[in-house]
Amino acid sequence: MPDTQKYTGKQIVVLEGLEPVRKRPAMYIGSTDTRGLHHCLWEVIDNGIDEALGGFAKNIWVGINKDGSATVADDGRGIPIDIMPKYGKPAVEVIMTTLHSGGKFEGDAYKVSGGLHGVGTTCVNALSVNYQIEVRRDNKFNYIDFTRGVTKTKLTVIPESKNQHLKSILLSSINGTTVTFYPDPEIFKETLEFDDKTIIRSLKDHAYLTSKVYIHFYDERNNTEHHYYFEGGILSLLSELNKGKMVLHPPIYIHQNQADVDIEVAIQYNDTFAENTPSFVNIINTHEGGTHLSGFKSALTKSIKDYAERKEMIKNKNDVISGDDVREGLTAIISLKMGSKDLQFEGQTKGKLGNSEVQPIVAKMVREGLDIYFEEHPDVAKTIINKALLTIQIRKAAKAAKDAIMRKGAFDSLGLPGKLADCQSKHPEECEIYIVEGDSAGGSAKQGRDRKFQAILPLWGKALNTEGIRLDKIVGSDKLKDLIIALGMGIGDTFDITKCRYHRIILMADADVDGAHISTLLLTFMFRHLPGLIEHGYVYIAMPPLYRLRVGKKIDYVYTDEEKENYLNKLKSEKVEIQRYKGLGEMNPTQLWDTTMNPATRLLKKVSIVDAQRADEIFRILMSEDVPPRKKFIVTHAHLATLDI
Repeated sequence: MPDTQKYTGKQIVVLEGLEPVRKRPAMYIGSTDTRGLHHCLWEVIDNGIDEALGGFAKNIWVGINKDGSATVADDGRGIPIDIMPKYGKPAVEVIMTTLHSGGKFEGDAYKVSGGLHGVGTTCVNALSVNYQIEVRRDNKFNYIDFTRGVTKTKLTVIPESKNQHLKSILLSSINGTTVTFYPDPEIFKETLEFDDKTIIRSLKDHAYLTSKVYIHFYDERNNTEHHYYFEGGILSLLSELNKGKMVLHPPIYIHQNQADVDIEVAIQYNDTFAENTPSFVNIINTHEGGTHLSGFKSALTKSIKDYAERKEMIKNKNDVISGDDVREGLTAIISLKMGSKDLQFEGQTKGKLGNSEVQPIVAKMVREGLDIYFEEHPDVAKTIINKALLTIQIRKAAKAAKDAIMRKGAFDSLGLPGKLADCQSKHPEECEIYIVEGDSAGGSAKQGRDRKFQAILPLWGKALNTEGIRLDKIVGSDKLKDLIIALGMGIGDTFDITKCRYHRIILMADADVDGAHISTLLLTFMFRHLPGLIEHGYVYIAMPPLYRLRVGKKIDYVYTDEEKENYLNKLKSEKVEIQRYKGLGEMNPTQLWDTTMNPATRLLKKVSIVDAQRADEIFRILMSEDVPPRKKFIVTHAHLATLDI
């Protein structure tokens, strides 16, 4: 029996104020890496966007400053500064030091808002070494600042702005709020550096979704500025997402309002196989979807299916249009606006909408809008349905190809590829597989590995370029077929991530141009046809060293030319034996284990999808048969390349 006498109230810890945020920051901002750092910026920006959504602001200014801080300003009403009797403090101080406080709970101050938990900017305050607020009201500057969530300077009226960032720009604005925050290095240990490209992509999305609002970005670090304003709203964004692709019809736009739910949808099919359906709630990017996206997808499937049946367009009775069929080549934007009072996100990072009542409302409005559009535009309906019917035929061909392979026992767990040197463990979370280029490297890897948890699959030559290739062609490729079989979780409609035999899939190729090409071909295949592997964080790239440096009996390995030069500079006059590795095959099994395969010493790059839209665009430019965009990309970026030829 456990000793319950030792478990008393003395063991219970109550965290006061903003202590919970600092104790467990990832619970509030998702992570403390670069994503969490930028999430702090989004939280502050969202407050300005909320003012714009309410019709109180026309401009949002965002600045990244040389001293590592970020400044966000708007020309809205300004955060309230009056004394709250219950607390005896100004509202701005209460908001910034108390979780679950703000003007968004009862839905009066903000009819539409992205923030609802009252913890967004409060958390940013807690995770900042300094957080400054200037409220511009009635031609006065009201100033307050904080250190790690604790009030440092009480609210006071100052004669002029203390803010040194964007100062000249903001003086022309009468009312509004300016926030400058310095992320805390004790929290963000991985990086304190804001990425301008990440910020620009997000601000462009905000500008598309808040049409007729000006968004300005200034980067003091490189003295650049960008300004965004879009009259067309989500139709402008739709055009941007389909840029460079062959679209099959004019955009479909639906705008409906019901039960305090406002839905905007823009739809356009293109000639690719990928689905791209970004969704937003009150301008917040719900990258994990939610009930609004589910409602849209069900309505799209039913509307297309019913129209096809009603017009007798399905000639083969065995052909049944599914959701997957109608979403191939689909680009659609779903933008929902609803009262902040009833808004329910799953998690503070607001990645997924949880309101169950939203799904049937959205489904009904989208269904009505599509039914009317298809009746008025039968040519567009025919184009979309014919694409879905073609997808069915392709799916059948792919299934037939897979069935033919399965009849030979190739997809059976007892029929693993002969080239595969499997590991002993049968627990996927322990296992990893190295996808290795070539004979010699494969042989070294097999000899040098730890057989308990490391499997080796050599691939001879370059894999099929799967950009723009249908699934039926892919399952017929020997190299990719071996990889699919080895991984064990199927592909296409049979894909099941829970059946994946390894939770670390490591691409290991030579550190040269050919090696990079081989890795790119495999990443193209995974991004286009096995994206679940990347989304679950299973894909890695091995980082073999470039140089072996020997001084006497001491041997070191370095991974870049810069590391080599630093190493040599430290040695001064000592004699160094330098070996430049041209390929993995030059390493013996022991060297390969020590440098590239030993979990205690190796370097791995984890592959993740931060910006699916940009990734889609880059894969299309670099890997498709369309040559002019690739030539333009190469000419534009040639000066960045360092080639070892």
